[in-house]
Amino acid sequence: MNEQNIIPVQNVDVTGYSKPVPEKQKPAQQQSKIYIRAVKGRIETFRRIFGLLFIGAFVLIPWLPYQGQQAVLFDFVAQRFHLFGLTLWPQDLTLLAWLFMLAAFALFVVTSIAGRVWCGFMCPQTVFTFLFVWVEQKLEGSRNKRILLDKEAWTLKKWLTKISKHSIWLFIALLTSMTFVGYFFPIKELFSGFVRWDLTFWPLFYIALFTFCTYTNAGWMREIMCTHMCPYARFQSSMFDQDTYTVTYDKARGESRGPRGKKLSEPQRKERGLGDCIDCQLCVQVCPTGIDIRNGLQYECINCGACVDACNDVMGKMNYQQGLIRFASESEFKGNKPTILRPKVLGYLAVLLVMTGLFGLDLYYRPSLDADIVRDRHALHRVSQDGAIENTYTLVLMNKSQRDQDFYISTAGLNDATLLGRASVRVKGGELVRHPVSVSVPLGKISKNVTSFQFVIETEMKESLEQATTFIYF
Repeated sequence: MNEQNIIPVQNVDVTGYSKPVPEKQKPAQQQSKIYIRAVKGRIETFRRIFGLLFIGAFVLIPWLPYQGQQAVLFDFVAQRFHLFGLTLWPQDLTLLAWLFMLAAFALFVVTSIAGRVWCGFMCPQTVFTFLFVWVEQKLEGSRNKRILLDKEAWTLKKWLTKISKHSIWLFIALLTSMTFVGYFFPIKELFSGFVRWDLTFWPLFYIALFTFCTYTNAGWMREIMCTHMCPYARFQSSMFDQDTYTVTYDKARGESRGPRGKKLSEPQRKERGLGDCIDCQLCVQVCPTGIDIRNGLQYECINCGACVDACNDVMGKMNYQQGLIRFASESEFKGNKPTILRPKVLGYLAVLLVMTGLFGLDLYYRPSLDADIVRDRHALHRVSQDGAIENTYTLVLMNKSQRDQDFYISTAGLNDATLLGRASVRVKGGELVRHPVSVSVPLGKISKNVTSFQFVIETEMKESLEQATTFIYF
């Protein structure tokens, strides 16, 4: 071999060296801020309509009246939850537990079939994030204009634009917070007291707290909530299988990706080894979490479908077949027909149906009355003028129904006992009444220092309840 053709080789220390990543391909975790590009399409239209319905329901529900009171009110002060025709007390927390379990398994069913569509279409974090982004786009312009604006020096125009944006964000956050607190505090009193600045400390504290949370979560943290703080992103994969529909990039059809002219024919593309992906980066720019779906399924993906609309729009302009990025399952890409009613889904559905039935039975057989007996703590007993022994009690009567009822009171298990006080009490629907009564027994009829007996409470709806207590004489 001719020594003149030998290329000299020199060892180079590459410790600490890494290949730089182009700015447009940096993952979301390396970017200080994600600038979401606006997108149009069928999925985006559906998501906006669904988001408006969600916000409308959220705002409207606490204002709905029902039988003269707020239809939905979680009144922790009075220890009562009003849900239209249902009033739940602390003794009914099992019903709330049933509701939470039903919601969880319904989410499992949806996730196993269609992936994280809850996150992409129904999660409040996503809905309010897109609302805040919409405000940002209206005031600051498109994605490229927002990037340039942030790089510009602080001029008067930039100050006014930023102040306007954050003012609107804070106003939306304030209304959202007051509406949310209105689920736990009578909302008419809340708004009127806020306008008059006549609220007590705790309502004001929670309004300020949730205003801050909404403003920071939807305006500043955004994708951080989904990628770092939401636990659902971490365990969702346990519900996925090869038949789960998720937003997926058709790698076989799209690779190799690369730019090209619109007039390039399909044979010419094949000759150059190009797939349908033109590497326009729009799927990355419209993603609210800043990921590249072409890198495969990632836990940051919230299945919002924004990249699907962006890619379909580009495919239409290039006269290519749409669906390069689409909702599809792993089975579909393997050439198999996906199965919806598979063992995992059927298992979730079976548990959901069983729990729904148990919840219905628990709700159906839930009594419309409840009572607690509280003894007089100041005197165990007293002697009346005629020599009889009296014990004093306070009956805490709860009407769990939504109709006013008469409660009838009597005693059982105590010989020759006389009930002193009103033997019937009118209790409004969903209300609690404290009713003092005394029980008198002739002295000669008492054989023990402590005698067990029962208060019997009956309603006009033919329901009855017995509460055990004691009659004391020393």
